[in-house]
Amino acid sequence: MPILSEYARRKKIDFFLKQIPKTAKILEIGCRTGWVKEYLLKNDRKDYTGIDLKPPADIVGNILEWRKLGLKEESYDVIIGFEVIEHVDCIKDCYDLLKPGGMLMLTSPKPNTDWLSYLLELLGLSQKRTSPHTNLIYFKDIPYFKQKIIKTVGLIAQWAICIK
Repeated sequence: MPILSEYARRKKIDFFLKQIPKTAKILEIGCRTGWVKEYLLKNDRKDYTGIDLKPPADIVGNILEWRKLGLKEESYDVIIGFEVIEHVDCIKDCYDLLKPGGMLMLTSPKPNTDWLSYLLELLGLSQKRTSPHTNLIYFKDIPYFKQKIIKTVGLIAQWAICIK
């Protein structure tokens, strides 16, 4: 694991994961390596589902096809999308899947510094992207949500908790 990616994981646990209620119904989009699931299950958050385009996700498929995959509208308390939104425009889908008052937890490169994120990847300091960043968005511009807590991390990343 590249050094900056490992550091970011520890910080994501503190900023996002520790505040998830133990009774929350959680959906993670882009669950890939499973580290979020591992943390949540070890810390008594048992109602977890992970979705990704490739196994070993709990649900293998595209979040944009959530109805076909059997997911139900307004059924999740928390949706986690770490390093996902820059790849796919799924904000409206997340909004539809969240219960009223639910939280969408996102991380992404800032659009104006994505070139620096790419450079860090090339230098082996951060995890390589799995597909192009075709949907970069400033989190202040995310629609639908009534409240947003936004944090800039290391000048290049943005983190947000969006409340429905």
